[in-house]
Amino acid sequence: MLTRLRSRQRGFTLIELLIVVAIIGIIAALLIPNFLDALQKAKQKRTVSDLRNIGTAEMSWLTDQEAAAAAGTAVTNVVTVSDYGKAAIKYSEIEQVLEPQYMQQVPERDGWKQPYVFYMNSNLNVRTILLTGSGGQKGSGKLDTTYTPGAFDPTDYEQDIVWADGFFVRWPSKVT
Repeated sequence: MLTRLRSRQRGFTLIELLIVVAIIGIIAALLIPNFLDALQKAKQKRTVSDLRNIGTAEMSWLTDQEAAAAAGTAVTNVVTVSDYGKAAIKYSEIEQVLEPQYMQQVPERDGWKQPYVFYMNSNLNVRTILLTGSGGQKGSGKLDTTYTPGAFDPTDYEQDIVWADGFFVRWPSKVT
């Protein structure tokens, strides 16, 4: 009787274990790329949200301190980064301008942990914040020199995301 019970409790065969491991491997191969894409999409959405918040705070500051801002004006031609200042300014300068009146804390880095790029134009000794951007996944810390305003494929994570003069110049959106 005891020998019959022991022979029934043999466990799994090698083939059964290999089949289970193969099924788990197939499921993992299907899910991992989707998971990685979802992570990149979340980083991109965080960056877009941060840029929108920073841009709104910049426009509020501009309206309060300098003059009424013409946010959302339609731009049909190109946007040249050099028009917004000779060089990118430091994060600490943006902090001094926007905290704590316009933002509780200005985000320093985008979703890919790269620093945001800020440009400020000096015109007649009046400093106005005009352009803020992220280099996307490529993380160069620099922006391209010229942009044609418009959307780009949201699965192209290396594209720059740029906010200027109260609206997005380059943003992820499904292009048809």
